[in-house]
Amino acid sequence: MSVVKNVWVLAEKKETIAQLCAGGHQLGERVAALVFGSKPFAENALALGADQVYWLNQTESVMMEDYTEAIFKLISDKKPELILVGTSKRCKHIAGRLAACLGTAVLTDSTELAIEDGVQSTRLVYGGAAVRTEKSVSSTVLVTVGGGVFNAVPENSSRQGKVEQISLIEPKTKIKCLEKRSKGGTSVNLAAAKRVIAVGRGIANQEDLKMIEELAGLIGAEVGCTRPIAEGVNWLPRERYIGVSGVMFKPELYIAIGVSGQIQHMVGCNQSKTIFSINKDKAAPVFSQSDYSIVADLYKVVPALIEKLKK
Repeated sequence: MSVVKNVWVLAEKKETIAQLCAGGHQLGERVAALVFGSKPFAENALALGADQVYWLNQTESVMMEDYTEAIFKLISDKKPELILVGTSKRCKHIAGRLAACLGTAVLTDSTELAIEDGVQSTRLVYGGAAVRTEKSVSSTVLVTVGGGVFNAVPENSSRQGKVEQISLIEPKTKIKCLEKRSKGGTSVNLAAAKRVIAVGRGIANQEDLKMIEELAGLIGAEVGCTRPIAEGVNWLPRERYIGVSGVMFKPELYIAIGVSGQIQHMVGCNQSKTIFSINKDKAAPVFSQSDYSIVADLYKVVPALIEKLKK
């Protein structure tokens, strides 16, 4: 596979920066990171894999989107061939703005990238039932990439590089923050979890999630779910939804409990190192992608597992 000369990454979270930098090194000769936040956070991007960092200082009076014109000017001056963008709402918003400035489009939700006479991006379509490969020959290509597409390399504090602060160019139309409210409940980053237990509609009642959480606590796992649990009955927050339009990742262990295994869900977890499933329906599609399976009632298996692990 060919590579380009310069790849940039644009992301908010440390884990995403690390993953995109790893992908950048696969696709390009040199990787630069566009980082919002404090200077120490920006400097840490070097340890995460960036060869150079463009620091965009974010303060109470400056929104991330306000830096669009400054980033556009930087792109015009430096001319990176490829920009990998994290899939947070604000990063995607900035990507759309930059695409409009550049007169191009954003290749979205990439699951695989290649450099072949331009940038080729593969993404899932029709709810995960098919894939589509798109190619851009723009001088600068913007691609949004979800968690788990690239594997981050270990943080290396000995890496050296330049951190350059980028000055804000006042936008013609500025976004103003009117209010900030804390998000209810606890936050989770499933993409960074080593072990995940996912629940589906095999769970009869919301109260029964307590035994799943107990099992997760015993093995050091996070709890995820299928789309109906997050968006149908609203038993778990959407950030725990795994699937084609949710979280996509590659944990070491994935345990599917009461999950039928529809393709829209499995595309989010089928790259897991080990998949273990529990379902009383022996014809459940999840079994075809599982390394280990138990065909049984989860209400008998899960309590037995908890009891065994407590001994």
